This record gives sequence, C-alpha cells and structure tokens, in this order.
Amino acid sequence: MFKGILIEKDEAGYRASLTDIDEGQLPAGDVTVRVSHSTLNYKDGLAITGKGPVVRRFPMVPGIDLVGTVEQTTHPEYKVGDAVVLNGWGVGEVHWGGLAQKARLNGNWLVPLPAQFTPQQAMGIGTAGYTAMLCVLALERHGVKPEHGEILVTGAAGGVGSVATAVLTKLGYTVVAVSGRPEESDYIKSLGAVEILDRALFSSPGKPLGKERWAGAVDVVGSHTLANVCATTKYRGVVTACGLAGGMDFPASVAPFILRAITLAGIDSVMCPRPDRLEAWRRLGSDLDIAKLGMISKEIGLNDAISHASKLLNGEIKGRVVVDVNR
Repeated sequence: MFKGILIEKDEAGYRASLTDIDEGQLPAGDVTVRVSHSTLNYKDGLAITGKGPVVRRFPMVPGIDLVGTVEQTTHPEYKVGDAVVLNGWGVGEVHWGGLAQKARLNGNWLVPLPAQFTPQQAMGIGTAGYTAMLCVLALERHGVKPEHGEILVTGAAGGVGSVATAVLTKLGYTVVAVSGRPEESDYIKSLGAVEILDRALFSSPGKPLGKERWAGAVDVVGSHTLANVCATTKYRGVVTACGLAGGMDFPASVAPFILRAITLAGIDSVMCPRPDRLEAWRRLGSDLDIAKLGMISKEIGLNDAISHASKLLNGEIKGRVVVDVNR
C-alpha cells in the first residue's frame, strides 16, 4: 500500500481524496518509480477541482510531473536505483501520475535526473520550467537575439513566467513582464524583469496592429492577451504560445503575420519528443540560476495538495509548488 491522491467520478459525483492505494492497482508500465516529489501545475489544479475536463479516465492519480528512483524495471535504459524525471505524456490525464508515493510508467517517457539538480530542484522547475525552456529554445531557433529588443513574458508571477524571466535574463535578454498581481512586483523584478505591465493592458479586445515593441514573447494566457501581444510584436518577431489561462480562443487578425511577418510558434510540452526534452533539461542545467529556484518555488506535503489546487487556480500562488509526497 502507498499513499496518493485519487480522483473518482461516479453517482456520488466528482471528488479527489488522499487515500491508501494498493500497488496492484497501478496501471501497466515497464518501470515502477518510488516517487519522492511531484508538483502542482495549472492542469493539476483543474484535475483536482474538476473545473476543467482534464481527467479522461477514472479513477485517476493526478500529477503531470514526478521525480524519484527506479524500484522495478524491465526497460533496457534503466536499472534499479536510477534517478528519473517525468513531465507530461498524458500522466494525470489518461495514465496515473505523480501525486502519489509510487508510479508505474512507460520507460520511454522518462529522462534521467540531471546531475545539476536535486529532486526538489527538478520539481521546482517541473513542467512549467521545462515548458519555459522550450519557449526559449524556440525563440533562439527562430533567430531572436538579445540585441533585437525586448522580450515580453505574460503571466510572469506564475511557474512558466517565473522560469522564463529568470532564464532569459541570464541569457542577456531584456525582459518586460505582464502580471495582474502588483503585490508580486518585487518578486518579478528579482527574477530579472526591467519593467512590469498590468495585464489589463492586454486582456481586452485591441486593434489588429499596435505600435511595434517586442522582439519576442512568451505567452501563457491565450485569448485577447495573445492577440494583443502579436499585434505589438516587431517586424519578424517571434511569439511563443504555451498556455490558455485566459481562454482557448484567439480573437486576432492576420495583419501581424502578413504585414509584419511575425511568427507564432506553438509550444507543446506533453508529447514533446525525447531529444527535445533532453536538450531542454540540459539547457536548464546551464541557463537557469539555481539560486533563484528558492524564490521561484515553495514546498508542501501531499496532504496539502488538494487545498492548494483551488488557490493555484485563483491566482493566489506565485511561482512553483513542489509536493513532497512522503509528508
């Protein structure tokens, strides 16, 4: 038996509870991991509260991230005792995830824990930080350099925004942050942002084209915010889109694309190929100031994860939430 959060849906309704789980209930997989830490992401908050159609099979253990050690394996790349990390691949949605003391997984989904990080630090980064690094890599791949101008980061007090701001700053970019939490201004500036703009400037319908300002952007919001970011991006600038905190819609025009030749680069962290994952984690090891992880993340116990899910959705938590599943 081991402890975990289990989401159930039946005649009694939708509910998430911390409970004892029999190891025989674990889903199929060729690697069993003794989990040490997981995280709370926006998607986990939706799953635990039932406020979004994230979970597609029941019962379900949520948690799209995990780190731990291999306990059993028939996978050729892993041996007992190996430290591994998992992000995405549908865990916490269609396959049991990381908010439990054990997980059984497809070994192809795992990557080795980078030597630069402790398990706690790896989850301080988690899917949010790994997604932020994918955004940075996309900006680089499309030729955006620090000397080209300012980079806009929306949702800067959240997990993706926090890591993106810290990484971009270390790489020499000038970061302008967007946030709806003025009380977190000192925190965002401590990560390296030179200016903080109110999210209200972006969250309402805007013009098809605005004044050119951004050489690039990292957007986690979607909807009107993404449309307005595109409308104010410089000629041949690049916008990376990785989130939908403001909505799934994209009420924009083609004007920024055909008149300013901007690029909108979609970022998917869930099904991202393994080579790209390995590169993202490698770059995090060199381009993220580990000292800033202490500011970016906070740690809670597994028994606090359910109550923190609503706080996360309500925008009451800054940065990353690391979950120690053994307390």
